[in-house]
Amino acid sequence: MSMAIDSMDDTTTLETLDEKLVERDPISQFQLWFDEALAAKLPMPEAMTLATATPEGRPSARMVLLKHVDDEGFVFFTNYHSAKAAQIESNPYAALVFYWNPLDRQVRVEGKVERTSAEESEQYFQTRPRESQIGAWASPQSSVIAGREVLEQRAQELEDYYRDRRIECPAHWGGYRLRPDKIEFWKSRIGRLHDRIRYELMTDGTWSIKRLAP
Repeated sequence: MSMAIDSMDDTTTLETLDEKLVERDPISQFQLWFDEALAAKLPMPEAMTLATATPEGRPSARMVLLKHVDDEGFVFFTNYHSAKAAQIESNPYAALVFYWNPLDRQVRVEGKVERTSAEESEQYFQTRPRESQIGAWASPQSSVIAGREVLEQRAQELEDYYRDRRIECPAHWGGYRLRPDKIEFWKSRIGRLHDRIRYELMTDGTWSIKRLAP
């Protein structure tokens, strides 16, 4: 069975992305765009595609949530026993993609991934809703299970156990930080002559800024 997908008509705004006018630091430029996505009240602007690969180069991708960004990189949290974590541990390079459709904007990030400190993971864990804390303990993420009832039973057992107690961060759960060496900002333009500005980290710690053809 085949299906043709008709391209939508261009409804792109006249907004431009100029390599001479962008912030000189890509994290500052990202924060500017992210704040505008928040101001536009987009649904979950922090959602990002995380792409990882095995040492043999077999890729996989999934959606995760950005929890923090600063000059050190982009932080997300997960189960250290998950499939994504196994790939990161064996091949510590990954890519992120943010796509804010109503703003006609995309950001691509590439770099090396490392674990956050246990203290940083614990600090964030304690800000999570209690149900999510229980879930981090209850789910053997990426493992095959017999049915949903396995998760529900384990979650109930944990609820009973931690009823009046503080839930500690599991040793198998925590953060990763992607330290970028390339960040590309994309802005849709009429006629598909899109703006693409790539920042690339140089050996002296500065960022080069170049325009790419769409």
